[in-house]
Amino acid sequence: MTHSFPDFSFEQAAFARGALRVAGVDEVGRGPLAGPVTAAAVRLDPARIPDGLNDSKVLTAKRRDVLFEQIMAQADVCIAHASVEEIDDINILRASHLAMERAVTGLAIPPDHLLIDGNMIPRGLSVKSEAIIKGDAKSLSISAASIVAKVTRDRMMMALAQQHPGYGWETNAGYGSKTHMAALQNLGVTPHHRRSFKPVHNILYQDKSVSD
Repeated sequence: MTHSFPDFSFEQAAFARGALRVAGVDEVGRGPLAGPVTAAAVRLDPARIPDGLNDSKVLTAKRRDVLFEQIMAQADVCIAHASVEEIDDINILRASHLAMERAVTGLAIPPDHLLIDGNMIPRGLSVKSEAIIKGDAKSLSISAASIVAKVTRDRMMMALAQQHPGYGWETNAGYGSKTHMAALQNLGVTPHHRRSFKPVHNILYQDKSVSD
């Protein structure tokens, strides 16, 4: 299987239809048991696209860091989050859409066309949008957004790991790894855990059901 790289064809098609400012949008952190969900909106300058953009999941951490700096320096970028409280309050899908909406709203110059990773367009967006499944591997703007969101969230989880050692957040980014699951059992639930997520919910309520 040959690996296909993202290109600028979705963006160029939008330009051809009259769009002037095309931004890619992606989010990271839908699956973890702890931490916020993070989204990024990126509008690349067609004349200054960093080399080597790709789906953040296929890049090394070192490569992502280098690209992150280049994207931040050369593109119009906005990063936004939805908090653990919001995730528990409105559910993870809606919260990830909220983070995306915030990222789009925060761009310095409002975009007139959005390329959104996934199969759904967040309902709070008023800008013309198209959803692209596996967009982070197809569109350079979305792959840039995926890199920015992932690097930002990974760094946040590393910082939170300093405050709450033992859960392995510096390496698992809040996902339910073995270390993380064991720490939940042994150390309990932190304020950064998503209480609406089953493994966390079960630990919070197992004591109560045993004593009833």
